[in-house]
Amino acid sequence: METVELRVEGMDCEGCVKSVTRMLSGVAGVQQVDVSLAEARARVTYDPAKVSVPLMKKAVERAGYKAP
Repeated sequence: METVELRVEGMDCEGCVKSVTRMLSGVAGVQQVDVSLAEARARVTYDPAKVSVPLMKKAVERAGYKAP
């Protein structure tokens, strides 16, 4: 397993945190998600054999936020 921190832009409430968490948790290969509103980031533990960082960023974007 590996862990990566993704910057998440556009979150402004706990509902946003829940939405990003739900989208990332639904990606195959993602084991654990910790989203911080205050730090505008998502820390994701994942299996690199099953999912890539660009795929996780796309999941954040599908939730309606930016992951530069």
